[in-house]
Amino acid sequence: MASDLETRAKEAFIDDHFELAVDLYSQAIAIDPKNAELFSDRAQANIKLNNFTEAVSDANKAIELDPSMAKAYLRKGTACIKLEEYQTAKAALETGASLAPDDLRFTNLIKESNEHIAEENGELPKQSLNETPTSVAIPPASELTDKTVETTKAAQPVVSSTKPKYRHEFYQKPEEVVVTLFAKGVPAESVSVEFGEQILSVTIDVSGEDDVYTFQPRLFGKIIPSKCKYQVLSTKIEIRLAKAEAITWTTLEFNKENTVLQRINVSSGTQRPIYPSSKPNRVDWDKLEAQVKKEVCLKTSGLVMFDWEKDEKLDGDAALNKFFRDIYKDADEDTRRAMSKSFVESNGTVLSTNWKEVGSKKVEGSPPDGMEMKKWEY
Repeated sequence: MASDLETRAKEAFIDDHFELAVDLYSQAIAIDPKNAELFSDRAQANIKLNNFTEAVSDANKAIELDPSMAKAYLRKGTACIKLEEYQTAKAALETGASLAPDDLRFTNLIKESNEHIAEENGELPKQSLNETPTSVAIPPASELTDKTVETTKAAQPVVSSTKPKYRHEFYQKPEEVVVTLFAKGVPAESVSVEFGEQILSVTIDVSGEDDVYTFQPRLFGKIIPSKCKYQVLSTKIEIRLAKAEAITWTTLEFNKENTVLQRINVSSGTQRPIYPSSKPNRVDWDKLEAQVKKEVCLKTSGLVMFDWEKDEKLDGDAALNKFFRDIYKDADEDTRRAMSKSFVESNGTVLSTNWKEVGSKKVEGSPPDGMEMKKWEY
């Protein structure tokens, strides 16, 4: 059964139903708790959901069960980078690279970890080999004129950086979004953070610097300003935004094209969980169940119709007795005699209110389609 759940979990992951994948992997793990593959795959699904702490825990369990599983180290390293645990990430990735030396993903992530470690240690990043200066041909001095000099100066590229001064990232929980602004060594008194209904405003004005840094995005969803807070640390500014609604933010900033809000499913003991389906012609089982419960019986001889849905809270004799009371309520004596006679003689398969029709003859049983009457011997 664990293998079936694993197969369904993989299908859900491929269809980008990551929450469903995590749930199915968890069910499979409950059945087969020694399966390292399940923990490793659940770690990958948690990474997709930005559940990085849970992903590290799953990866550690997979490594404990199977120390030779390279992809478990890859997923641990990936999650640790997102958590800014760069030394831990590097150690895990180097172990994984020794197990899978041809996998370039380890090489790239180790390089990324080293860059973050160097940044934290205050080391200047090396110039990228892809960044080559643009050369401008300058004519010999003998050929220069005032107009040529002006044209040459205009042709020289103006070196400007489009890269933001401070890098930022975010992750989220059901109740909050955590924004991290990587600003190292910034004094707390130089930082100003304000919260609006759907606006975050960050200003960094360091004394002695000409430019003032501002970061003012319109947020994906609404927040509760009174519950938001921030903290200035030695290497970063951590901002915690309290969500006004329990929805999943697909991005940090508002985007007109992205208007579909995914409400976070908080499961309860009485609510049946609903998962998305990638299968065509999906059966609505709840609707089908309601239709089955509604049984309407019509007997043309007496024109009696009863709807059990009204009495769906009653069972057995209680429902039957109530049904008879409702019919008897305004009936005359002939009607009551017709009902009793037809019901008894037909073994409960016919109910008529027409005494002229049933009073002069025995009422034969009329079983439902597909069934037959049997006479029981007592």
